[in-house]
Amino acid sequence: MQQRNFSALDTTVGAIGLGCMGMSWAYVDKDARDEAAGAEVIRGALDRGVNFLDTSDAYAAGHNEQLVGRAVAGRRDEAVVATKVGLVAEETPAGPGLGRDGRPAHIRNAVDASLSHLGVDVIDLYYLHRVDTEVPLEDSWAAMADLVSDGKVRALGLSEVTVEEAARAHAIHPVAAVQSEFSLWTRDPQGQGTTPDGAATGDMISWTADHNALFVPFSPLGRGFLTGALDTASLGTGDFRNRLPRFASEAASANQAIVDIVRRVADRQGTTLAAVALAWVLAQGDHLVPIPGTTKVHNLVANIAATELALTAEDLTELDGVPMAVGTRY
Repeated sequence: MQQRNFSALDTTVGAIGLGCMGMSWAYVDKDARDEAAGAEVIRGALDRGVNFLDTSDAYAAGHNEQLVGRAVAGRRDEAVVATKVGLVAEETPAGPGLGRDGRPAHIRNAVDASLSHLGVDVIDLYYLHRVDTEVPLEDSWAAMADLVSDGKVRALGLSEVTVEEAARAHAIHPVAAVQSEFSLWTRDPQGQGTTPDGAATGDMISWTADHNALFVPFSPLGRGFLTGALDTASLGTGDFRNRLPRFASEAASANQAIVDIVRRVADRQGTTLAAVALAWVLAQGDHLVPIPGTTKVHNLVANIAATELALTAEDLTELDGVPMAVGTRY
């Protein structure tokens, strides 16, 4: 497994990480969770050098943190554990949803809950999951910086922010990592799009490189779409992709044009579509550590193969030229 430098922690992490959300939430109905399978994937990841594990207190109200904690018990020294604060469950006119809470008091309470869920003494990387538009970013970030001083957190990160917001936070305490959606069909962090709040992202990939921070792409496989194996018509009733514009019938049909190009490169390379899509992400910089999620060990193995795949100049040119995705992210 290729390694990538995580200077904020004075360590290295595998070039491919593991997003754990889907083991508990968003893609699976509560009654269909398979905790044993999730733990098997997490331990299998550690066995293979995939040591950068990503979760959040928002994923199934702490269930996902608990799952990660149980899986790494006895192997804590092998794992770099990242979790997040700032999103909270709330009722909306459309039903259950997620609101934001970046208040310092909430952050102080939430970190203790996350430490308990994970069963750890310190969190390696603690992200602000979303900026709370009702709370100055500086207030949220200063409260998180206090957690580093208190020894509860080792390093801090931001999720789905603009370059301007990252710079404001960095002026208070170093930004160790920025996490945003990034893939062949979502290139906003290259300066080509906006955050979920509609603000121009700026070139976040360059900003993180310039500030010696990791850039952590989530959904690097387009929430499974770029693998070519996802049947959007058969998603479960609890799968939130049913509500995403890119997965609606007409958009999904149009977006097959992206998959067709990935498949052409995969056939030429004799590998999987997932490996090609992840190898393209890895090729965008040595500080990128994508965190594809899976609930199956064989998919984990296929994802790891991306670290050994050498895309040619022809491959990269072809992939760089895929059409823009039809439909917004949310």
